Amino acid sequence: MTTGRATRVPEREPDRRRAAPVVLRVVAGVYLAAVLVVTLWPTPQESPAPGWARAVLDAAARVGVPLTYDVLEVVSNVVMFVPFGVLGVLLVRDGRPVRVVALVVVVAAALSTAIETAQTQIPGRVPTVQDVVLNTAGALLGALVAVVLLVLRDRRAT
Repeated sequence: MTTGRATRVPEREPDRRRAAPVVLRVVAGVYLAAVLVVTLWPTPQESPAPGWARAVLDAAARVGVPLTYDVLEVVSNVVMFVPFGVLGVLLVRDGRPVRVVALVVVVAAALSTAIETAQTQIPGRVPTVQDVVLNTAGALLGALVAVVLLVLRDRRAT
């Protein structure tokens, strides 16, 4: 039975955890924009290695690291999508870790496939299935690292 008086809901202090998804969304948006610029910007192929790659190879040679362009390309494709995996896990976080990782990996594979497909129309770009596989592997690596760190954090909190 109600008494006619309105019950007052106590005011909550702002929950800092609610701000995190907004920050994460902004970071994810900036990251995705950067990936699209890097992967879809027309690049003339005057040489087999773009300027940034030549600079990295030269720096590695100066310090005695035997790095080839092929190895650098493989590592770059993996590393470029590691943040995708981390950010994906942090944004989706609700659910079972296996499902979250699977979702992040499927979305990464779809994004990488779309990028490689778009590259077929961009002069100077060379799309490959290898890039899709390596990008997807990078996202998987990032997602697994994020899940492990979240599980460890949650175990310490209890």
